[in-house]
Amino acid sequence: MTSFCRLDAIRLLALGLPLMLPAVSMAQQPPPIIAQLADAYGLQSLGKIEAIRYTFNAQLPGIELSRSWVWEPKTDKISYDGKDKSGKPVQVTYLRSQLASQPDEVKAIDTGFQNDQYWLVLPFHVLWDGAVVEDEGQQKLPLGGGSAHKISVKYSDSGYSPGDTWDLYIGADSRVQEMVYHRGGAAKPALVIAKWTDQKKAGPLLVALDHQGTADGKPMRIWFSNVAVKLAGSNDWLEAQ
Repeated sequence: MTSFCRLDAIRLLALGLPLMLPAVSMAQQPPPIIAQLADAYGLQSLGKIEAIRYTFNAQLPGIELSRSWVWEPKTDKISYDGKDKSGKPVQVTYLRSQLASQPDEVKAIDTGFQNDQYWLVLPFHVLWDGAVVEDEGQQKLPLGGGSAHKISVKYSDSGYSPGDTWDLYIGADSRVQEMVYHRGGAAKPALVIAKWTDQKKAGPLLVALDHQGTADGKPMRIWFSNVAVKLAGSNDWLEAQ
């Protein structure tokens, strides 16, 4: 999956922020917990998946949206069902390898795909993106009681959005329990704290379906619905359960 990972070295900035490619840091030996995290969410089986279907939903003060996608990881083929920038319903299918030749409307839609796919498989990006990862050991959870193993994912001080940091709190089962996002620049929101709940498997893929928390102290919720995968050689969708 190396070429795919490089093409998709993307990260989500919390809803309402611009999305961009991160600056890739110098190669480092990642802490063992990073591979354990990615494996817990199904990275080793990603090559068996022909397509992933999901709907990304978000609620923030003044913002509500829902976008439906079918992502074919092997070819990076995207099918989108939602609205365009003007709010009109639209359906489109495209290859991300040919994005440069697509109209601006499709490029704008792909920005939404980057955003939503990052939320879906964030544990994979921790391994893919080449950011500096620091293992901080057991730390108190920012929202819930108790503690978890904290890793801090720090992106380069250069690039489109320098200095961003993602803190992930990982339980004994190698699953994310909570996350904190610190924005490096001046744009808002600068601080996002969210839980990772309702974690279910769609075939070999594990997805946290619900993320509730705060964005700069205001309530926010991001969640997934209609999540399913189609395995190689099958026409059947395996629903998240």
